[in-house]
Amino acid sequence: MDYRQEALEKHAEWRGKLEVTSRVRVQTSEDLSLAYTPGVAEPCLAIREDPAKSFELTRRWNLVAVVTDGSAVLGLGDIGPEAGMPVMEGKCVLFKEFAGVDAFPLCVGTKDVDELVRTIHLISGSFGGINLEDIAAPRCFEVERRLRELCDVPVFHDDQHGTAVVVSAAMINALKLVGKRMEAVTAVINGAGAAGTAIALRLRALGVGEVILCDRAGILCEGMEGLSPAHARMAALTNRGRRTGTLADALRGADVFIGVSAPNLVTAEMVSTMAKDAAVFAMANPVPEILPGQALAGGARVVGTGRSDYPNQINNVLAFPGIFRGALDVRAREITDEMLTAASYAIAGLVSGGELCGDYLLPRAFDPRVGKTVAAAVAEAARACGAARI
Repeated sequence: MDYRQEALEKHAEWRGKLEVTSRVRVQTSEDLSLAYTPGVAEPCLAIREDPAKSFELTRRWNLVAVVTDGSAVLGLGDIGPEAGMPVMEGKCVLFKEFAGVDAFPLCVGTKDVDELVRTIHLISGSFGGINLEDIAAPRCFEVERRLRELCDVPVFHDDQHGTAVVVSAAMINALKLVGKRMEAVTAVINGAGAAGTAIALRLRALGVGEVILCDRAGILCEGMEGLSPAHARMAALTNRGRRTGTLADALRGADVFIGVSAPNLVTAEMVSTMAKDAAVFAMANPVPEILPGQALAGGARVVGTGRSDYPNQINNVLAFPGIFRGALDVRAREITDEMLTAASYAIAGLVSGGELCGDYLLPRAFDPRVGKTVAAAVAEAARACGAARI
């Protein structure tokens, strides 16, 4: 199937993937008086006295804003907020289909950090959570950091944390399959943008022994000239062995390769220099850093990609719907590291020891257990770490 042409035709047919439907029937004067004026004044006054009641008397308890500036949409780059709308609508559909979460797309026409933060903060009182989407690095880091300080609802950048949670789940099961300990392995990440940075931090939180982060200039190392402030911070937190050189140099002896970069950057020869029973997660889309067949030919034991036509698809839909479902269910103030770690282990745990193999590291995207299992684990972690309000 030519998905591009078919999708264009379907979008013209659908004229949007979302619509607003009423949960209340208004067919009589009494219905109108209860749903609107004069009766609606009472919940308004109750919320004025206690704003937290907005979670009980409105749909806020189940509503997430999906917000973008259109600057890093899928693999299309900076295409603008209007052009990003089909993706944001699609994201909202996934929230509803996989976790019963209502989500609304908001495409904001500015790349100014102050304007983005102010805009999102001012509307945050209408939502139970904020999902930042397709905002380019390094701006996305600052936007998320400031919103987490300002907002009293969870703020989550899926391109960072959703990706990192699913990669971590794949890592947990890959190491279990090959019998390696988390603290004894070296993981190399190529791509030091939003996803790569978040993956590096998540792997450190999991206890991975050594994390090496690479970008176009090669291995990030503390003290390296020309690093951006964001890259300098990551260089100080990774590569404790102070290795230098190219991606090929980083891969020698490494146990895991994680690619969130560009097509065809890794060869079978480079994989052959990795440690025995190496794992390769090449997630550039639509063409990965190395095709699975080439990685296996180079000696990799486990291979995953971002694509649905190969085994071990590393797909954010395994993470973000359940994470928000769990956070909303306990009215969490934020999404913490503990909640993200719980999500990774919950996803990994859905593949039993008897099922675990080279072609089956992660549950399928349409496995009906995923959303509920992740939500339960996230809610429990939120209560344990004090992020929950109910």
